[in-house]
Amino acid sequence: MQMRTVAERAGVALGTLYRYFPSKMDLVVAVVSEEIDLLETSIERRPPASGTPAGRAVDVLMRATRGLMREPELADALIRSLIMAEVETPFGERLARLLLRVAAGRTGTDGVIAEAPSGDVTRERLALAESLAAIWVHELLEMLRGKRTYDDIQTRIELAAQRLVADF
Repeated sequence: MQMRTVAERAGVALGTLYRYFPSKMDLVVAVVSEEIDLLETSIERRPPASGTPAGRAVDVLMRATRGLMREPELADALIRSLIMAEVETPFGERLARLLLRVAAGRTGTDGVIAEAPSGDVTRERLALAESLAAIWVHELLEMLRGKRTYDDIQTRIELAAQRLVADF
Protein backbone atom coordinates (compact mmCIF):
# COMPACT_ATOMS: atom_id res chain seq x y z
CA MET A 1 0.00 0.00 0.00
CA GLN A 2 1.48 3.29 -1.08
CA MET A 3 0.36 6.67 0.24
CA ARG A 4 0.30 8.04 -3.31
CA THR A 5 -2.19 5.32 -4.34
CA VAL A 6 -4.34 6.03 -1.28
CA ALA A 7 -4.38 9.74 -2.09
CA GLU A 8 -5.33 9.08 -5.72
CA ARG A 9 -8.16 6.71 -4.76
CA ALA A 10 -9.42 9.17 -2.16
CA GLY A 11 -9.28 12.01 -4.65
CA VAL A 12 -7.04 14.19 -2.49
CA ALA A 13 -3.57 15.62 -2.92
CA LEU A 14 -0.73 13.61 -1.43
CA GLY A 15 0.18 16.59 0.79
CA THR A 16 -3.36 16.68 2.16
CA LEU A 17 -3.20 12.99 3.04
CA TYR A 18 0.12 13.49 4.84
CA ARG A 19 -1.30 16.48 6.74
CA TYR A 20 -3.89 14.20 8.37
CA PHE A 21 -1.83 10.99 8.41
CA PRO A 22 1.91 11.71 8.78
CA SER A 23 2.79 8.06 8.19
CA LYS A 24 1.31 4.98 6.63
CA MET A 25 0.92 3.46 10.10
CA ASP A 26 -1.11 6.49 11.25
CA LEU A 27 -3.47 5.84 8.34
CA VAL A 28 -3.71 2.11 9.14
CA VAL A 29 -4.40 2.86 12.80
CA ALA A 30 -7.21 5.26 11.85
CA VAL A 31 -8.84 2.84 9.41
CA VAL A 32 -8.68 -0.16 11.76
CA SER A 33 -10.02 1.94 14.62
CA GLU A 34 -12.94 3.00 12.43
CA GLU A 35 -13.61 -0.65 11.50
CA ILE A 36 -13.76 -1.62 15.18
CA ASP A 37 -16.08 1.33 15.86
CA LEU A 38 -18.38 0.06 13.08
CA LEU A 39 -18.29 -3.44 14.55
CA GLU A 40 -19.24 -2.14 17.99
CA THR A 41 -22.09 -0.13 16.48
CA SER A 42 -23.33 -3.23 14.65
CA ILE A 43 -23.30 -5.21 17.89
CA GLU A 44 -25.14 -2.46 19.76
CA ARG A 45 -27.81 -2.33 17.02
CA ARG A 46 -28.20 -6.08 16.88
CA PRO A 47 -26.63 -7.95 19.81
CA PRO A 48 -25.58 -11.55 19.18
CA ALA A 49 -28.51 -13.88 19.74
CA SER A 50 -26.54 -16.98 20.71
CA GLY A 51 -27.15 -18.36 24.16
CA THR A 52 -23.50 -19.31 24.66
CA PRO A 53 -20.37 -17.22 25.18
CA ALA A 54 -18.61 -19.05 22.33
CA GLY A 55 -21.54 -18.45 19.98
CA ARG A 56 -21.58 -14.74 20.78
CA ALA A 57 -17.82 -14.47 20.21
CA VAL A 58 -18.14 -16.27 16.87
CA ASP A 59 -20.93 -13.88 15.84
CA VAL A 60 -18.67 -10.88 16.51
CA LEU A 61 -15.74 -12.29 14.56
CA MET A 62 -17.84 -13.38 11.60
CA ARG A 63 -19.48 -9.93 11.45
CA ALA A 64 -16.00 -8.45 11.41
CA THR A 65 -15.04 -10.86 8.62
CA ARG A 66 -18.03 -9.87 6.51
CA GLY A 67 -17.33 -6.19 7.10
CA LEU A 68 -13.69 -6.44 6.09
CA MET A 69 -14.36 -8.65 3.11
CA ARG A 70 -16.61 -6.05 1.51
CA GLU A 71 -13.29 -4.55 0.39
CA PRO A 72 -10.78 -7.42 0.20
CA GLU A 73 -7.90 -5.24 -1.04
CA LEU A 74 -8.33 -2.91 1.92
CA ALA A 75 -8.62 -5.86 4.31
CA ASP A 76 -5.43 -7.37 2.90
CA ALA A 77 -3.53 -4.09 3.24
CA LEU A 78 -4.77 -3.54 6.81
CA ILE A 79 -4.02 -7.06 8.04
CA ARG A 80 -0.58 -7.14 6.45
CA SER A 81 0.26 -3.68 7.79
CA LEU A 82 -0.75 -4.63 11.31
CA ILE A 83 1.18 -7.89 11.16
CA MET A 84 4.31 -6.18 9.85
CA ALA A 85 4.01 -3.11 12.08
CA GLU A 86 7.06 -2.34 14.13
CA VAL A 87 5.00 -0.19 16.47
CA GLU A 88 2.63 -1.30 19.18
CA THR A 89 -1.02 -1.03 18.17
CA PRO A 90 -3.93 -1.35 20.60
CA PHE A 91 -6.21 -3.35 18.30
CA GLY A 92 -5.53 -6.85 19.57
CA GLU A 93 -6.42 -5.84 23.10
CA ARG A 94 -9.36 -3.69 21.97
CA LEU A 95 -10.84 -6.58 19.97
CA ALA A 96 -10.13 -8.99 22.84
CA ARG A 97 -11.93 -6.75 25.33
CA LEU A 98 -14.88 -6.47 22.94
CA LEU A 99 -14.96 -10.27 22.69
CA LEU A 100 -14.85 -10.54 26.49
CA ARG A 101 -17.79 -8.18 26.93
CA VAL A 102 -19.92 -9.80 24.24
CA ALA A 103 -19.06 -13.39 25.21
CA ALA A 104 -20.01 -12.58 28.80
CA GLY A 105 -23.37 -11.26 27.57
CA ARG A 106 -22.63 -7.65 28.48
CA THR A 107 -24.97 -6.15 25.92
CA GLY A 108 -28.00 -4.67 27.56
CA THR A 109 -31.56 -4.61 26.25
CA ASP A 110 -30.66 -1.26 24.70
CA GLY A 111 -27.78 -2.97 22.88
CA VAL A 112 -25.08 -0.93 24.64
CA ILE A 113 -21.96 -2.97 25.31
CA ALA A 114 -21.12 -2.59 29.00
CA GLU A 115 -17.61 -2.73 30.37
CA ALA A 116 -16.97 -5.70 32.62
CA PRO A 117 -16.32 -5.02 36.28
CA SER A 118 -12.54 -4.93 36.69
CA GLY A 119 -12.57 -8.16 38.73
CA ASP A 120 -14.22 -10.03 35.84
CA VAL A 121 -11.37 -9.34 33.43
CA THR A 122 -8.69 -11.69 34.62
CA ARG A 123 -5.35 -11.97 32.88
CA GLU A 124 -6.27 -15.49 31.85
CA ARG A 125 -9.57 -14.47 30.26
CA LEU A 126 -7.95 -11.56 28.46
CA ALA A 127 -5.19 -13.85 27.20
CA LEU A 128 -7.77 -16.36 25.94
CA ALA A 129 -9.75 -13.65 24.16
CA GLU A 130 -6.53 -12.24 22.65
CA SER A 131 -5.66 -15.76 21.45
CA LEU A 132 -9.06 -16.10 19.79
CA ALA A 133 -8.59 -12.72 18.10
CA ALA A 134 -5.12 -13.80 16.89
CA ILE A 135 -6.54 -17.01 15.45
CA TRP A 136 -9.16 -14.95 13.63
CA VAL A 137 -6.51 -12.64 12.15
CA HIS A 138 -4.55 -15.66 10.93
CA GLU A 139 -7.64 -17.27 9.40
CA LEU A 140 -8.61 -14.00 7.73
CA LEU A 141 -5.13 -13.73 6.23
CA GLU A 142 -5.44 -17.32 4.95
CA MET A 143 -8.76 -16.41 3.31
CA LEU A 144 -7.17 -13.38 1.67
CA ARG A 145 -4.45 -15.70 0.33
CA GLY A 146 -7.13 -17.96 -1.15
CA LYS A 147 -6.44 -20.86 1.23
CA ARG A 148 -9.67 -20.63 3.24
CA THR A 149 -13.29 -19.96 2.44
CA TYR A 150 -15.68 -17.99 4.61
CA ASP A 151 -17.23 -21.30 5.76
CA ASP A 152 -13.77 -22.69 6.60
CA ILE A 153 -13.07 -19.67 8.76
CA GLN A 154 -16.42 -19.95 10.53
CA THR A 155 -15.84 -23.64 11.30
CA ARG A 156 -12.35 -22.99 12.64
CA ILE A 157 -13.41 -19.95 14.69
CA GLU A 158 -16.30 -21.94 16.18
CA LEU A 159 -13.92 -24.70 17.21
CA ALA A 160 -11.43 -22.25 18.74
CA ALA A 161 -14.16 -20.28 20.54
CA GLN A 162 -15.63 -23.46 22.03
CA ARG A 163 -12.24 -24.25 23.53
CA LEU A 164 -11.15 -20.75 24.53
CA VAL A 165 -14.22 -18.81 25.70
CA ALA A 166 -16.83 -21.46 26.51
CA ASP A 167 -16.96 -20.62 30.23
CA PHE A 168 -17.03 -16.83 30.04
